[in-house]
Amino acid sequence: MHPQTFRRVLLVFGLACISLQVPASPVNINAADAATIATELKGIGLKRAQAIVEYRTKHGPFKSADELALVKGIGHKAIDRNRNDIRLDVVKTVTKPAVPAVPAKPATATR
Repeated sequence: MHPQTFRRVLLVFGLACISLQVPASPVNINAADAATIATELKGIGLKRAQAIVEYRTKHGPFKSADELALVKGIGHKAIDRNRNDIRLDVVKTVTKPAVPAVPAKPATATR
């Protein structure tokens, strides 16, 4: 192969690799942190992802993907673009039962 042809093939291959989009993974918007939301949802940057987390903290878990429109900066187009990757699993907080206090052993008298 001619060196110039080889360079062109490499250039085309490199550009093709750059333009490939990695599909997003589903993300639970009721549990994920802002960095994960920003990484996994298309068109949602860190600032909007932080707004989602703040809204969730203040108002409780989302019950539908459409409720994201209540978050400032999140529009219906962004919701529709990500609908297949938005999960709404409610995370239940697990509380451990109280551990009963261990009774103290009686002191033994020494003489």
